[in-house]
Amino acid sequence: MRRHGWLRLPFWLTYLFLYAPIVVLVVMSFNRNRSPYSWGGFSLDWYGTLAGNASIRTGLVNTLIVALGSTALSTVLGTLLAVGLARHTRSRLLDALSTLPAILPDLVIAIGLLAFYSAVKLTLGLHSVLIAHTVFGMAFVAAVVRARLGGMDTSLEEASRDLGATPLTTFVKVTLPTLAPGIVAGALLAFTLSLDEFVIAFFTAAPSEPTLPIVIYSMVRFGVTPEINALATLLLAVSFTVVIVAQRLTRLTEALK
Repeated sequence: MRRHGWLRLPFWLTYLFLYAPIVVLVVMSFNRNRSPYSWGGFSLDWYGTLAGNASIRTGLVNTLIVALGSTALSTVLGTLLAVGLARHTRSRLLDALSTLPAILPDLVIAIGLLAFYSAVKLTLGLHSVLIAHTVFGMAFVAAVVRARLGGMDTSLEEASRDLGATPLTTFVKVTLPTLAPGIVAGALLAFTLSLDEFVIAFFTAAPSEPTLPIVIYSMVRFGVTPEINALATLLLAVSFTVVIVAQRLTRLTEALK
């Protein structure tokens, strides 16, 4: 086996290619020197400068409004969609359509939504971005919840109905508690995707109400500054935390099957 250890070289080179820039970005966010190409000592000054940037604060507020709103809508609609497809309407066509927003390129979804907004005369703003993020977020939530539904013991629901419970009571007291880990994992995934989504927001947001990724893009066009490195590090930390929590909940879901 050791004689063929060199075969692992492409594997490690791929990881180096993917993660080395991220490590450099995080390290340079603590650089005292404003130049992104030379190290001037450890400092947290750029994080303080970041907090005082009005455009970044505005973009962050807009992003949180969209992310929290779309996550709430995606969670409710995605859960209902998953339950409906798994328990009431079995159709391969509908199954494929439910996952389509998660498969299509963001650019295709963005152009399609922009054309739809223009056709219905809907003005652009945070509400248009929220609707757009709900569209693809719902597909991810439905996929996660359906995975949990696939391993759920249906005899629990049947026993509840046999004991005289109404379909609504069975759904609230039996189905929902069982699906809770999958629902939370799907919600965290939808929140993470909405938090750093750029392409769809770029096409569907109003110029006066940019989200944080759009603000970052406008700043990066003039060069990468330490503030950008600090902001990217914070977003990276939030994304990693949410993804790890979602993975833990997914494993808990699989353990309960």
